[in-house]
Amino acid sequence: MTIQWFPGHMAKARRQVTEKLKQIDVVIELLDARLPLSSRNPMIDEIVANKPRLILLNKADLADSSVTDMWVQYFKGLGVRTLPIDALSGKGVNKLPLLCQELASEMLQKRTDKGMQARAVRIMILGIPNVGKSSLINRLAKRSVAQTGDRPAVTKSQQWVKMGDTLELLDTPGILWPKFEDQMVGLRLAASGAIKDELIDFGEVALFAVRYMMHYYPERLQDRFKVSELPEDGVEMLEMIGKKRGCMASGGHIDYDKAAELFLRELRSGKLGEVSLERPLDWEMEVPIGKPRSIYDE
Repeated sequence: MTIQWFPGHMAKARRQVTEKLKQIDVVIELLDARLPLSSRNPMIDEIVANKPRLILLNKADLADSSVTDMWVQYFKGLGVRTLPIDALSGKGVNKLPLLCQELASEMLQKRTDKGMQARAVRIMILGIPNVGKSSLINRLAKRSVAQTGDRPAVTKSQQWVKMGDTLELLDTPGILWPKFEDQMVGLRLAASGAIKDELIDFGEVALFAVRYMMHYYPERLQDRFKVSELPEDGVEMLEMIGKKRGCMASGGHIDYDKAAELFLRELRSGKLGEVSLERPLDWEMEVPIGKPRSIYDE
């Protein structure tokens, strides 16, 4: 399966972001805590350049907290401030204004030294579709000012959002790169729901996610689907899920597409527990998920 998705408004968004960047003091890069690097647009480093930056790991409530800690240390090693949050519940979001003020302190001091009038810190929020930008803005503004939805690419325009006298946020449409050179990235994004379901093969995406969970989270699968032992193969696992959930086709056969879609829905909603779909190690050496677990004991 080759996943490619680059709606025209996203190309326009990149141009708009580049044009607006001169007005920005701090860039907030919003990532999915379950797959930080896969949900990170590689063009952002080029676009943002040397602007002060804060990385937020959103949907941290759905991610494995121990893995999220690994990612915080990973980005710390790159010299980037990182904060896990949950925009929907508001967890961690209250720390954001102060962090932005700290990151913009040098700029604020320069304005003061030049005798210029104080103004609000101007912030740009960047992220791929469906990572939670609109939910974050609404939470920060304490009112509904940005459209939200469970579909990717809900935001298609830019708007300034004032937050009292200290912060101003610029919302931007999600930006997704035009081609996935690494198909593992595409599979992780598809599993998380960042790519429109009409564009993915449920069976292939679910098989990837099932194999990943069989390797890292076997107990979650056992608990959720009430089995004492997991099969050795991901296809057999999907078949087991289909039987457990009544995903049957005519003739008493398993409806694999239905079982795959059901599994992905439960994974995305958190019914399978707190699950991270990638770890820093996965980027150092892609682990061939689905092989005997003992080979990769950490």
